[in-house]
Amino acid sequence: MTVKVLIPTPLQKHTQNQATLECSAENVAGLIETLESNFPGIKDRLCDDSGTPRRFLNFYVNSEDIRFLENTETELKDGDEVSIVPAVAGG
Repeated sequence: MTVKVLIPTPLQKHTQNQATLECSAENVAGLIETLESNFPGIKDRLCDDSGTPRRFLNFYVNSEDIRFLENTETELKDGDEVSIVPAVAGG
C-alpha cells in the first residue's frame, strides 16, 4: 500500500529536499513513524514530546483535516494523499 505525502517547503530540508514522498502506513501515526525511520529527526519537527502533531502543523488526508477524523489514528488506504500544511496566521 502506497500513500503520497506532500511535504511543505520548510520541512523539505529534512527530507533531502523532496516535496513529495511515497510511504506505506496503516494510519497517520504509522506514517509519522515511517517518515522518522526514513528521515531521522523529522518527527521532532512534526510532533511534540507526547507524540501529538504540533499545533502549527495541520495534517490532511485527501483534503480532510485529521482533527475532524480520527486524528493520528486516521486510517490510510492505498492511493491516499497526506498533506502536511503549516498553519498560517495573519492580521
